[in-house]
Amino acid sequence: MADVTHLRAAGVSLVLDFSGGTLPRVRHWGSDLGELDPDALAGLLLSQRPHPIGYSVDGAVDVAVLPEQSAGWLGTPGIIGNRAGRDFSTAFRVVSVDETAGATGGGRVVARAVDEVAGLGLELVVELTASGLVRQRAELTNTGSTAFSLDAVNLTLPVPAQAVEILDFTGRWTRERSPQRTQWTHGLRVRENRTGRTGYDSAYLFAAGTAGFGNRSGEVWAVHTAWSGNHRTFAEKTYHSVSLLGSGELLLSGEVVLAAGESYRSPWQYASHGHGLDEVSARFHRHLRSRPGHPTSPRPVVVNTWEAVYFDHDLDRLKALADAAAAVGGERFVLDDGWFGSRRDDRRGLGDWHVSDEVWPDGLKPLTDHVTGLGMQFGIWVEPEMVNPDSDLARAHPDWIMAAGDRLPGTARHQQVLDLARPEAFEHILERLDDLLTTYPVSYLKWDHNRDLVDAGHRPTGRAGVHGQTLAVYRLLDELRRRHPGVEIESCSSGGGRVDLEVLERTDRVWVSDCIDALERQSMQRWTNALIPLELMGTHVGAETSHTTHRRHPVDFRAGTALFGHFGIEWDLTKASADDLARLTSWVALYKELRPLLHSGVAVHGDHPDPAVEVHGVVAEDGSDAVFAVVALATSQLYPPGAVRLPGLAPDRAYHVRPLAPGDVPDGNAHHWGVFLPWWTPEGVTLPGRVLDTAGVQAPVLYPERLVLVRATAV
Repeated sequence: MADVTHLRAAGVSLVLDFSGGTLPRVRHWGSDLGELDPDALAGLLLSQRPHPIGYSVDGAVDVAVLPEQSAGWLGTPGIIGNRAGRDFSTAFRVVSVDETAGATGGGRVVARAVDEVAGLGLELVVELTASGLVRQRAELTNTGSTAFSLDAVNLTLPVPAQAVEILDFTGRWTRERSPQRTQWTHGLRVRENRTGRTGYDSAYLFAAGTAGFGNRSGEVWAVHTAWSGNHRTFAEKTYHSVSLLGSGELLLSGEVVLAAGESYRSPWQYASHGHGLDEVSARFHRHLRSRPGHPTSPRPVVVNTWEAVYFDHDLDRLKALADAAAAVGGERFVLDDGWFGSRRDDRRGLGDWHVSDEVWPDGLKPLTDHVTGLGMQFGIWVEPEMVNPDSDLARAHPDWIMAAGDRLPGTARHQQVLDLARPEAFEHILERLDDLLTTYPVSYLKWDHNRDLVDAGHRPTGRAGVHGQTLAVYRLLDELRRRHPGVEIESCSSGGGRVDLEVLERTDRVWVSDCIDALERQSMQRWTNALIPLELMGTHVGAETSHTTHRRHPVDFRAGTALFGHFGIEWDLTKASADDLARLTSWVALYKELRPLLHSGVAVHGDHPDPAVEVHGVVAEDGSDAVFAVVALATSQLYPPGAVRLPGLAPDRAYHVRPLAPGDVPDGNAHHWGVFLPWWTPEGVTLPGRVLDTAGVQAPVLYPERLVLVRATAV
């Protein structure tokens, strides 16, 4: 068993120290160290071992990826649990290490360890992916003869002292993934999510970096917990001169008790290092795109019925909407809430997954025939994990509702949570969804989840059940995909409440937010894109007046915002003006032209000094093509706004830069006065990428909450 493992991929090095037979310690995670011979690796281990301080224990306090108090570490433990009050502190001894090299860089290390005294076995998996992501997980097995109560498994990665700022995220319904920055000071900064789903206010991507790090500058280290239930993410800095980023599932009291021979497997912890946030994100995007199950067909233009008709399901009205959708270029028509049982509003019928005889006396076939006859795919909304108390299902099986014993939780949105860890409930929902997908030509499920899990226990015992519910949802999704491999699934959770890398192992896109106000979406889409690529982000054009904010925007701003994602429409097109329909049709055509670039290229974001101006775009992996949006989020103190830099272009290639229709109308006072930028013509200007990224180009004057598009093509 070697003392040291050095994994390298995509400009990243990960050095693991196994010396002494204890759990692995990370001696370096960051920029590539180059090829190191055995002598150099030995010197690295020697040079990076911590200084002894002699207070916790004599000698150095050496912190492993799963930290142990037995090593002198008095910060957050890697394993929190006990066996009837004993075995609360582990001292694992590594018995084997297997290393597998990656086909295109990186590799995988599996370390097996035992603690004979505590009666525990451990398997640690640490990987460096081809894109330069670190990911790790732990599996703990009770090898003793009595039960072991497990409260937490926390995996950690060290970061250097240069990381002095933290970026994480908060949020709420219709304002998901709002960034917040803090100084990384001594002590423990913890972000906990107890909502039973990923959560609006989850840490999402928890990043630490050098002072003032930005999109294109500074050094950044970031972690993400791939788990759709309760989780905990933290940053810890102690007097041992140790700075750690850590995470794991947040287990409720008594939720996991391992009987003899039973195991618990932690969620994957993903971690990315980069120079600037864009490089951190690019590693996630390339990893996701390399998966065998990643969507590869062109992402169809989605037309969703929710903000067009709500619960008013009328065949003639929906056929007219489908006609309008097809006319502007729609490719997928999604029937939202209200098609089943007694569901005429949000107070009843949830859980009764059979087509309503009242609204659809002939079933859905007349609508599905019409939609598919127009050349569009048909999709449908479901919310399988929830139930209205006023439903046939709840009346027949009240014991299937999750509760802490005999006390029912308070309702939220007039609904309760169905216990899918209960085999009968699981089989019932699986049968109903399987029947729906077998009976109708459904190509797409919009899978919603509209309330937090409060008092979520398994009845009749009332034992805490968020862990079991999360695993049951994964099993349900997996089985449906096995039976219906051609059906795509969207993860929606009252908007963007379930967005994480584990649910994306089973779904084909996420709904960013129930708010499709284009101004709000500029921020929410940017930060959703910090983790996942554009093709997995549902981005829709809403009506002129936003459903959630009542803010009004012209169609170009709405469509130009939705362009950067998986484009869709959520708007009653039968009531839209002829001019708006013509503009929308042009934007749909542009999306179809650009989606090969948008959904394979590198997402880039400028570091513009003016908070009223944002520049973002996508550059082809080979640097041959790019599209940028220049966005006026508000009025600027500068008038005119000056030059904007176009980031990410190949520095030594020349680019033909010009405005891109239909996003070529600089809607602002200067334009209306007849004042134009000299280069803002179809002929544009030709400049090297280095000049465009350093000096930039003059931006047009825009009204607030407007945008324009710029195309840059290598000459």
